[in-house]
Amino acid sequence: MIKKFENPLFVTQPSLPKYELYVKIIKRIWDNKWISNNGPIHTEFEKSLKNYLQSNNITLFTNGHLALDIAIRSLNVKGEVITTPFTFVSTAHAISMNGLTPVFCDIKTIDYNIDEDSIESLINEKTTAILPVHVYGRPCNIIKIQELADKYNLKVIYDAAHAFGVQIDGTSIGDFGDISMFSFHATKVFNTIEGGALTYKDDLLKDKFNLLKNFGIKNEDEVSMVGLNAKMSEFQACMGILNLDNINNDIKKLKTLTELYFSNLSKIPGIIFNEIPNNIKYNYAYMPIIVDETKFSITRDELFKRFKEYNIFTRKYFYPLVSDTLAYSHIKSNTPNATYLSNRILCLPIFSDMTLKQVQKVCDIIKFISK
Repeated sequence: MIKKFENPLFVTQPSLPKYELYVKIIKRIWDNKWISNNGPIHTEFEKSLKNYLQSNNITLFTNGHLALDIAIRSLNVKGEVITTPFTFVSTAHAISMNGLTPVFCDIKTIDYNIDEDSIESLINEKTTAILPVHVYGRPCNIIKIQELADKYNLKVIYDAAHAFGVQIDGTSIGDFGDISMFSFHATKVFNTIEGGALTYKDDLLKDKFNLLKNFGIKNEDEVSMVGLNAKMSEFQACMGILNLDNINNDIKKLKTLTELYFSNLSKIPGIIFNEIPNNIKYNYAYMPIIVDETKFSITRDELFKRFKEYNIFTRKYFYPLVSDTLAYSHIKSNTPNATYLSNRILCLPIFSDMTLKQVQKVCDIIKFISK
């Protein structure tokens, strides 16, 4: 019999710098009395982040959702946008809140990303953009997606919320498509408490983003367009600077934890996971498994409940599908792979402060339950 965890073990836990370091850096805010509106710490962080992500251009925002909203607005996307139903609702909400219609494309079972071979059949005269998601930080087929975009003159906006620091053959994930959005929410591998960023190649977008995230205010006397309030604060930037110093060590720890999960789970019938391709520099931010009830002793939902008995709180990312929510029930879609995975996916606990002993115990519990 395995004892339950004394303290709750959650699916994730935010990475935080040493308290003393955060107190020290935010003293600069008290010294210069500059809290928001592109302050000096914000500027410093943006420059450091641009270097880390190897991006041509980067603009910071108060959260990833507003960053994605503004990315869509900036490209004057109209009509229909092809995206995935296997994502957080923010992806579809950003499309809908701009007066556009999300069209849900099926996904692949191999990497849970949008099925690039199913996109073309959904393109019509109303389609103006594709909004794929790098699910769990695993890159989409960026080559095929760009070929389709070029063929039909479509914009490509990547939801890279999960993909901070990821590279394909040495190239930053943010270098593909027209714009990529990163989320720095507390649950992400890299956080600024709340926060987000857009990376992009077109230099002309920078001024537009700065207007759109600050009410469209051009100067003291002129408001040149309708905009939002989506500015990152100095407090968020302080957290970003310190966490950027730790990110490589955090990812290294996560890789070690993932490898221990892989070595254990590969021995359990009915537990399926996807290994990382050799050409991908990965961030190891999530530990998703598929529970195949035909080979495992119980279903995903039953395993989810059993984990709670051991004080372990997993998450069914992403269930329900966005297309199955009431908000999008009026949109017809045919996504059998997404439905299959959504009913069987389970994300196990993983975060940089998690110990190897905790991972081993989670695996031992799965083995015990499978008997």
